Amino acid sequence: MAFLYDSLMNSPAHIMPLLEIIRTEKTSPQVILDLLTVGKIMKKIPIVVLNCTGFAVNRTFFPYMQIPHLLVHLGVDLFRIDRAIRNFGFPLGPFQLQDLGGFRLGKASGKEYENAFPDRTFRSPLTELLLKNGRNGKSNGKGFYVHEKGSKPKPDPSVLPIVDESIKFMNIMPGGKPISVTDEEITEMVLFPTINEACRVLDEGVIARASDLDVASVLGMSFPSYRGGIMFWADTVGSKQIYLSLKKWSEMYGSYFKPSRYLEERAMKGMPLGVAVEAKSSLKSNSKL
Repeated sequence: MAFLYDSLMNSPAHIMPLLEIIRTEKTSPQVILDLLTVGKIMKKIPIVVLNCTGFAVNRTFFPYMQIPHLLVHLGVDLFRIDRAIRNFGFPLGPFQLQDLGGFRLGKASGKEYENAFPDRTFRSPLTELLLKNGRNGKSNGKGFYVHEKGSKPKPDPSVLPIVDESIKFMNIMPGGKPISVTDEEITEMVLFPTINEACRVLDEGVIARASDLDVASVLGMSFPSYRGGIMFWADTVGSKQIYLSLKKWSEMYGSYFKPSRYLEERAMKGMPLGVAVEAKSSLKSNSKL
């Protein structure tokens, strides 16, 4: 048995070009081949992945949606976070992306990740507070942004008192003061944990190759294609720099940043993150792009 899944959860299935084929322990090679053919008939780009919370793409990118909330509660302006991520090359920042999907969807998916990965899931009342205040993102025109028909979304300053209420409830700013970070550090604090989760996905054999994650990140999460994909870009930064940054942040802000074993091993050996690995899932022979 296997099934098809369109990434990303926030994109309409008929628009999303990426198709994840979810392989189970009982899936025959012929079924995988047939589904690869079906995907191509649908004019999708299929990749074969194992079954886990979020599968490959949403699992890899769940820190991309989590860490911005942590940063906000550490005192970083949410609209500045979105600008930094857009300046990196994403079409939308994480908060505008959450508006697009809707907060009810975010709340439901957040519970799934909290159950699966409690050690690296940031919990705050912000989403619940937004919903209680009649905000559900683009679907009702009110989220972190104002959504009006025929106009581009605009930052909504009236959301800030709700954000402040959540910040006061969590009370996690060091010494009660906002942290000081550059735009580059904001980008790294969002994307390095995403790379870290990609390392776990590779280590667990959820996906066969780093290059599959590169393609999936571009097609499934709109990672800027000119940067080559999430793992390709990670290797331009270097595994040691990513590891040392995550280690420092984990000591300062908690386990959300704790480096994975896969990342640590490669950093210590000076190895690229995208080097070929023998996938535990034996997907390599069945995964085609």
